[in-house]
Amino acid sequence: MSQVVVDISVSLDGYVTGPNVGLDNGLGDNGMALHDWVFHGNDADRAVLDAAFEETGAVVQGRNLFDIIDGPGGWSEEMGYGAKPTGEVNPPIFVVTHTPPEKTRLGDRFRFVGSPAEAVTRGLEVADGKDVVVMGGGQICHEVLAAGLADVLRLHVATVVLGDGTRLFPAEPATELKLELTEAVSTPSAQHLTYRIVKE
Repeated sequence: MSQVVVDISVSLDGYVTGPNVGLDNGLGDNGMALHDWVFHGNDADRAVLDAAFEETGAVVQGRNLFDIIDGPGGWSEEMGYGAKPTGEVNPPIFVVTHTPPEKTRLGDRFRFVGSPAEAVTRGLEVADGKDVVVMGGGQICHEVLAAGLADVLRLHVATVVLGDGTRLFPAEPATELKLELTEAVSTPSAQHLTYRIVKE
């Protein structure tokens, strides 16, 4: 049965990017350290990444992240979602935006929708029993959590302190999340923590 999973890497001090994010600096200053576990992790890190990829039936992301991914310094024709080759079966990606671009560099793997709720609904329609994964950026992840649309929160807590950047949670969150830890995988590069979101 499909679940809606917010899945994102975060620093020890709660940031999902470093400061000074831009099209040519997508993760901000020192932000690539958040994903060191993806590109330089051990077998346990790779197992976490591979399992998440296999369980993903659709992806939701925000427009800012799309602009970076589809920009000149973003994903290549060889690399897709979950750091997988695009030759593998990559899931459809729903981008939340009020102004869809006229064309995309990376072709037709993106579909544009007007709200997080619409993205989740359409993702569930095509996920074929797999998960709908909300992968970023921080704003769309927080919006899905705050709207009560998510079933699972999966954090990859990287061994880095950024000091500034994009927060996953605002300093004063509008809603309280009740979480139950269901899985924890510890590696030198990250703590991979999976929480069930407890709904009333």
